[in-house]
Amino acid sequence: MRTGHFSPSRPSSPLHSSTTSNDSPSRHTFSQTLMEDTINEAGAIIKKWDLDTSSSTSYNRVANLFRDYREEALKFLDAVTNLQHGMHFVIKECSSSELLVQAQNLMQTAMKRLQKEMYTILSGNRYFLDSETLSTRSSRQSTRSSVSDEDEHDDEITNTEVSPRASEVEIVSELVMANLKAIADCMIGAGYGKECVKIYNLNRKSVIDETLYYLGVEKLTSSQIQKMDWEVLEKKTKNWLGAVKIAVSTLFHGEKILCDHVFSASDAIRETCFSEIARESAITLFAFPEMVAKYKKLSLEKMFTVLDLYNSISELWDEIELIFSFSSFEIVKSQAMASLVKLGEATRLMLSEFESAIQKDTSKAKAGGGVHPLTRYVMNYLVFLGDYSGAFAEIIGDLPLSVQSPLPESYFMSPIPDEDDSPSSSVSVKLAWLVLILLCKLDGKAQLYKDVSLSYLFLANNLNYVVSKVKKSNLKFLLGSDWLSKHEMKIRQYISNYERMGWNKVLTSLPENSTAEMSSPEAREWFFKFNSGFEEAYRVQSSWVIPDPKLRDEVKISLSRKIVSGYRIFYEKYRESLRSGGVKSVVRFAPDDLQNYLSDLFYGTGQSEQGTTAYGSVSPSVSISTESSPSHGR
Repeated sequence: MRTGHFSPSRPSSPLHSSTTSNDSPSRHTFSQTLMEDTINEAGAIIKKWDLDTSSSTSYNRVANLFRDYREEALKFLDAVTNLQHGMHFVIKECSSSELLVQAQNLMQTAMKRLQKEMYTILSGNRYFLDSETLSTRSSRQSTRSSVSDEDEHDDEITNTEVSPRASEVEIVSELVMANLKAIADCMIGAGYGKECVKIYNLNRKSVIDETLYYLGVEKLTSSQIQKMDWEVLEKKTKNWLGAVKIAVSTLFHGEKILCDHVFSASDAIRETCFSEIARESAITLFAFPEMVAKYKKLSLEKMFTVLDLYNSISELWDEIELIFSFSSFEIVKSQAMASLVKLGEATRLMLSEFESAIQKDTSKAKAGGGVHPLTRYVMNYLVFLGDYSGAFAEIIGDLPLSVQSPLPESYFMSPIPDEDDSPSSSVSVKLAWLVLILLCKLDGKAQLYKDVSLSYLFLANNLNYVVSKVKKSNLKFLLGSDWLSKHEMKIRQYISNYERMGWNKVLTSLPENSTAEMSSPEAREWFFKFNSGFEEAYRVQSSWVIPDPKLRDEVKISLSRKIVSGYRIFYEKYRESLRSGGVKSVVRFAPDDLQNYLSDLFYGTGQSEQGTTAYGSVSPSVSISTESSPSHGR
């Protein structure tokens, strides 16, 4: 026969009003009488709701005591408490009393009823115990003390305080939680905590498992992950990313609040209970990112999926430590940390491959001097990386630059913020270094052009694209204003060199002083030289391109000022004097004609598909071959 273990508590029955004295027949008789009265009073209430005997009506056996008969539920809990005190008293006075057997049988009847009530409340009120409602409850009502008075269930059931603004769902949720706590307190106090916890755990563990299943979280093995095609794994990863925030902040958080509230009478039971219902599922949740990080088919375009996984755990870390604070959850936090470590390692490896892919690219220069596909690919990649600056900073940390540069250290260290210890400083240095590798690689490609002026136009176009991408993204803040200023000035230098080299023959085909007096044959000779120079420059550059409209207009305006303005003065002065000698054959261009010709330049006629490489796709593995470190001849 089972006997409960009893904890001291303040008296709530007449037995506690008696005083202790030496054993005597009269005292024994008095104790027997009090115990009989207690059993009779408690028994009348407990047997009314007995699940097994005919002493209770058939309706009472199936009725929900705590839902339908609130006052009766309160009396039932008082009866159990009084019975417990009576048994405690008799054990001290006369441990061999036959009344103990009768009281224990009555206690078991009461516990069966309370087990049934707890099961009914848990299984029938899942809607009112949903994780979202529970996770918001903590802002309105703090968890009660783990040690409470015997009459606490009075307040829990009859005086549950709810904010006037609380919804109907929240009101019912508060009441359900109060009922569960009252039952748990009573059963634990009577020594039936194990039975109470078993019912609770079976129900709430199934809630966690079912919720994670509907969120798309699966229990997978590493071998299953390795056999998946990336499209399948990517879909599962997206499911996980959508689920993890809800799982941690709502599901596990809500379950911990419920568990802490229901079992506030015992810290040990609170920890054991929450651990049993949540630990396995939490391990499954946090194991998935580690398995993705170990996926053998990871390639550069998959880095952002890896960073998304890293970000999700990193951003939730404070909540993870708070929710899984019990020592029994060390394995959960260790698993989450292991995933962070492996995701970081995978990111560093892919970053190294990205750097190597830039260095080893062997694709040819872009026809017409336009933006090279390598430039587009690298900068689009870096723009995305800039959006992950927080996770990126944690991952790369003190990661050293992998390539020794012959350039001064100050060249790529310039974007470091004033605060050397800021998280973004390591990111700034790494991003500046990757841009530098790209620019050096473009220098090498520019040298492949036979026309030097086209080389400069190519460098201007590509650096302008780089700067534009930086200015329109988070890279602007990571690389800094000084970096931008230096590279904008470099664009102007490239354009100046292009104009000087590409239009020198035209600019030198006009006299330095366009208003100077000269003979008609001399003027005729200057016009011949200009016509020849302009026609050749236009013919050669008609296929060249400046993709950026703003830069294109700036170059056209600059050329117009340098060419058309000087030509207009010379044209106006000598046009009439040469008319008699066939001016049309000598003066082929009016100033407005020159303006129109210049306006037609830099659209890359017939060059839309030339020079394209596989960098137009996202794959970074194309055009990779072994060659030396990039040149830096700018």
